[in-house]
Formats: sequence, C-alpha cells, structure tokens
Amino acid sequence: MQAFQALFQQLDQVIGTRAKVGLLVEHFRSVPAADAAWALVLLLGKRRRRLITGRRLRTILEQRGGIPEWLVAECHGQVGDSAETITLLWPAVNTKIGPVESNLPTLPVDQPLHWWMDTLLPTISGFKDDNEANAVLDLWQRVPNNQHFVVNKLLTGGFRVGVSTGLISRAIAEAFDLDIELVVQRLMGGFEPTAENFQQLILPANEDEQRSKGTPYPFFLASPIDLHRLHDSKPDDWLVEWKWDGIRGQLIHRGHGTFLWSRGEELVNDSFPELISIGEALPDGTVLDGEVICWREEDSIPLGFDQLQRRLGRKQVGSLLKRECPMRFIAYDLLEHNGQDIRQEPISQRQQKLLDVIRTLKHPEHWRLQQSQHWPLKTWGELDQQRQDARTKHAEGVMLKQRTSPYLAGRKRGSWWKYKLDPMHLDVVLLYAQAGRGRRANLFTDYTFGLWNDAEIPELVTFAKAYSGLDNAEILELDRWIRKNTLQRFGPTRSVRPEQVFELGFEGIHPSKRHKAGVAVRFPRILRWRKDKPAQEGNCLSDAQQLINNQEKA
Repeated sequence: MQAFQALFQQLDQVIGTRAKVGLLVEHFRSVPAADAAWALVLLLGKRRRRLITGRRLRTILEQRGGIPEWLVAECHGQVGDSAETITLLWPAVNTKIGPVESNLPTLPVDQPLHWWMDTLLPTISGFKDDNEANAVLDLWQRVPNNQHFVVNKLLTGGFRVGVSTGLISRAIAEAFDLDIELVVQRLMGGFEPTAENFQQLILPANEDEQRSKGTPYPFFLASPIDLHRLHDSKPDDWLVEWKWDGIRGQLIHRGHGTFLWSRGEELVNDSFPELISIGEALPDGTVLDGEVICWREEDSIPLGFDQLQRRLGRKQVGSLLKRECPMRFIAYDLLEHNGQDIRQEPISQRQQKLLDVIRTLKHPEHWRLQQSQHWPLKTWGELDQQRQDARTKHAEGVMLKQRTSPYLAGRKRGSWWKYKLDPMHLDVVLLYAQAGRGRRANLFTDYTFGLWNDAEIPELVTFAKAYSGLDNAEILELDRWIRKNTLQRFGPTRSVRPEQVFELGFEGIHPSKRHKAGVAVRFPRILRWRKDKPAQEGNCLSDAQQLINNQEKA
C-alpha cells in the first residue's frame, strides 16, 4: 500500500510525460504482480463499482464528528471531491472522537495493495449502518495521515492523476520490453486485477498467441481534418465515406460466441439482440468495425441519435422498442477474416473482402448489416460540397481514408481524417454556474444556459449545460463576474443575473420530454462570448424548434 500511495503522490506532483512514464515503469517493475494488477486497474479508472459513495462518507463525518452539514457542503463545493474534503476535515474531527470499536480486521503496518482491494475494503462495504460507520472511523484512525487521501479514493473510486490509457500502456511496454500495440490489444475488453492476468499481460510476444474469443481490437480513431496538409497529396489517393451519428462498435463472431463491443469497451449484446443475431450468421473468425445506428429497413436515412439513446444500457429490449427503434450495423471495415488478422492490409483490400462477406451473408434480416458507402475523391474542390451534403443524409460529416492505409490503434494522424459539419448554434443566456473539479475546483466553469420562451411576457427557460469553449482568461473574467452578480445559492450552484449571452454550438437537436425546454442537444460547447449582445436579443425556444424542423426537412 505504501508503494501505491507514494506512486499516487508522485504522479500528482510531477509534470511531463517522460517523468510520469518513468515513475510508472519503476512501480510496475518493483511491486508484486497482484499489486501491479490492481494499480493498473485503478489508474485506468476501470473499477466498475464504488465500495462506498462519497455522500455516505461525508454523512459519517458529519454525524460522528459533529461537523455542521453546511461546513462539509461548503468544503466539498470548493474542492469538488469527497475524498479530498474528508482528508482536509479529518484532523479537526479526530480530536473529538474517542477510540472506536469495530469488526475491522487487524491492519498491519504495510499490507500490500491487493489485500486492501480484495479483503479489507470489501469487508467494510459489506457492513451496514452503524457497523459500517464504525469500520470507516476505525480505518481513518488507524491509517497514517499521508495515506488518508488515497484510502478515501480507494473507497470512492475515481482516480484522476493525469495518466491516460496510452501513457500507462507505454509504461508497461517499456518496463517489460513489449510492443505498445501488443499491450493495448491485450488490455482491450477488460482486465481483471489478478496476479495471473498481469503475468499474462507482460509475457513476450508469441506468434502463435491466441486471442480471447470475444476480445475486440483497439479502435483506430480519425483526427480532425488538416486541409493544408492534405492538399499536398493527390485527391485520388483518398476514399470518402459518410460519418454516421451512432455509436462506434466492433461486431465479432469467433468460435461459438458473438460479441458487440462499444468504443468504450462495453459489451452491449443485451441492448442490441438483432445485431447479435446478424453476427451469429457471420463466418467464424470475423471482426467488423462500424457504426451502431437506428435505421428502418424502408428508409434511405437513419433516425436521430435520440432514438438510439432509448436502446442504450438496456438489459432487455421489448418488441415495441424493437419496432420503434430498429437497429442496423453500418460496417466501415473488416479487421479479421477467416480467423486472420488483416489490419495491416490496405483498406481498399479490406473493404473488398468486407463486401464479399456481406454479399454471402444468409440471414432473414440481412438488411441490418450494410457496408458503409464510400467513393473516390476526384478533386479537392468537391470535398466541401460533399461535407455539406452530409446534412441531407443525417450524417455528421464525411471521413477521408487513405487507400493504402492499414488499420492502426488509437488516434494516429495522417491516414484517417474526419471532416464534420459546422455546428448548429443559438445565442443563449447564462442562468446558473457551478464550480469545476480538480484544478478548477475554485473556479466557476460549469454553466447552465437558457432560451426565451414564447409567452406574452417572455421568460428564460433552462436549455442546456456546457463546460468547454472558453479560454483561461475568459474563465477568470467570467468567474469574477459570477461572484459579483450572484442572486441565489443552491449548495455549490449559483443563480446569476441573466445578462451574459453566449453563442452555444451543438451537433444535433431533438425534442425531449425530460428537459424543461422540451428540447435536448448533443455535444454542446461555447463558441464565443457575445459581449456585443444584450440578453433580450438571445434566441427563443421557437428558434430551437425551427432548427429541429430544418433537420427533419433535410
């Protein structure tokens, strides 16, 4: 545990990728495999379940420590993290609490991390009510002060120390002399924190290595287009295809199993049983990369993302929902063919093999599997028009893929580009602000905006939230304004004078019964601060409805 605590503290203090990789390399090499496995899972943020909620820990601190609820709430609102809040307040509380008796196991000086994760903390989470509170207080009293923060993070989850999946994969590759793409591939589909699994992860590459039946390949991600860079190449070196607005997925059929993985490495078989049925008809040893999208058989364009959302996270899908939100898999690429990894072949060859797979598919609902339409680029001058045509297809834009490109892992610039439509936008009025988290815990960075309704005497109605789009100078300026113009406080949230106007951009808009305004938007972000515009000139709900109507007409 001391080793992990030291790593956590050091990662939080150092700046620079090289320094962080060095710390990780040393840690993975020096600790037992079981501890390395848990460190990997925690740093990746892959632990599925919180053992105890932050709210429960704060309640224990309030009730047993005699701290006013408002003080805990104020501190939490400032730092934005339950673990840090408790760590800061504990010294003042500890002096007021006498010895606590609990059923907590004996806590030796330095038990390994895996003992904490596999034995101690699950034991605490298994207690109820007073027994749970006593165990938590007993734990707080026993651990050294420098471990309090880490212990609370272990209980609540949510480690964020500035290390990405790619950085951790790089560290493991360096530590054990492995190819980084091999590490990334072995981590796909989940990693159970055991010593055995970590030993398997760091084994040398084996040409005969058999992949897990249901494990996906790392996704290849496109970069935002760089037109200046592209214009130096020949147009006919590139293929164009629509960028659909669904969820990215890999449909896999290996052996006797069929699997549908999202880009977030979630197995979504239960949500899309029709696509699993299609997958079962694929040849053994087939992996398709594509888009899961809501699309009726008789329609030439897909349904909106709001319909797809009705299927996400479902464990059971009834017949009515299947009819209202029919699913289709738009295949972009073929990654595995007859059990062979073909990712290094040129995409032009992979797409021809993909076409052959789809043509020979025998399934009563074969329409649910379709190859993504693609075509050669003739001139650079026609690219922008093709992008604009995407709106009539209910697509997000177009993709550019180099004819000779292999299927790589992660976001590698150069051979795959995305050229998205310009965002829709409305001028909205700032209504509420909330403090951010982490480094921005002392700044108001989370904003709620409103539109004017169409009443005889117009009123502002909450419309959307946004967290990005302003630069650091604008954030500081707006933070000062918010503090001077607060009307009311609701815990960490403040209502402000409805005076500031912002241009809000978003990728899509659709009706929604869950939102007060009656509409919802996708990927909202601030485009600019409209200091030139008074609040009275902000957009109305009717303007939002017009965008929906235009979308449907397109």
